[in-house]
Amino acid sequence: MARRALITGITGQDGSYLAEWLLSQGYEVWGLARGQANPRVSRVRKLLQDVQLVRGDLLDQGSLISAVEKVQPDEVYNLGAISFVPMSWEQAELTAEVTGMGVLRMLEAIRVCSGISSSRTAGSGQIRFYQASSSEMFGQVRETPQSETTPFHPRSPYGVAKAYGHFLTQNYRESYGMYAVSGILFNHESPRRGAEFVTRKVSLGVARIKLGLAAELRLGNMEARRDWGYAGDYVRAMHLMLQAGAPEDYVIGTGRTHSVRELVEAAFSAADLDWERYVVCDQSLHRPAEVDLLCADPKKARVQLGWEPTVSFEELVAMMVESDVKLLSSGGDPDQDSSWP
Repeated sequence: MARRALITGITGQDGSYLAEWLLSQGYEVWGLARGQANPRVSRVRKLLQDVQLVRGDLLDQGSLISAVEKVQPDEVYNLGAISFVPMSWEQAELTAEVTGMGVLRMLEAIRVCSGISSSRTAGSGQIRFYQASSSEMFGQVRETPQSETTPFHPRSPYGVAKAYGHFLTQNYRESYGMYAVSGILFNHESPRRGAEFVTRKVSLGVARIKLGLAAELRLGNMEARRDWGYAGDYVRAMHLMLQAGAPEDYVIGTGRTHSVRELVEAAFSAADLDWERYVVCDQSLHRPAEVDLLCADPKKARVQLGWEPTVSFEELVAMMVESDVKLLSSGGDPDQDSSWP
């Protein structure tokens, strides 16, 4: 029988790519969706027709238990979160409930449905759990590059919530013998990235300027550096983590950093434009507590999982700009359509 996977955050960038990858591997894929009307759910139904949906909410323990009981998954990928870092200051409590406590509720749902009431050794028949951890947990970094042993010092409510979920996943693995792992993913982007994220803000800004729909692009800290990769590559790493013989946590990234300034230069270059004519630095867009440098050390994933990124930074940026030029040229709405194929 086909293996069965349950994905939370199915309507997001990572959820869509992961669903496509698992379907290509012969999985039966289920996505967790909140009950109320959501235009993104209809988009999932249209574009990922082989994905089945089950009702559930990371804020509601009972609904998660019901979802796990109904789906009977072999693997659960918890990608659901409030993932836009600036928003986490505006809605810190909600971020804690969804991004942090949501992990606890999903782990508990798996524990209850699996009949685990005390410590036991992980078995091959258990539900395997993947938690989407984040490089934002490193925050004010102690060392560069960052590996699985680098201490955390998160600089936002989002990073703090992710750290809680990360340690909780580790705790359930060690206390209950559950096959539970965390992927500490560094920034990963694509044409499906939400319009509020800086990479997509840049690609959309360049597309608008190219098409004569805007005259400038306003950005915050141009010197912040990130390790940017392609989301389609990173979901393969998630899957590989749950196929390993033993549950372990992994850092996933390219091992190379680029500044926001370099991102801007690459994006405008892809559209044959001079970025200095259009970009305005806006101090109001700076974070309250900035994370200046994040760079992955993905050696463990390369050696133990055989994972390597396939899309370069320049290819990724050009892909996003090209996609957004096409989207806006056809009259698409980035907030509704994103740039899903």
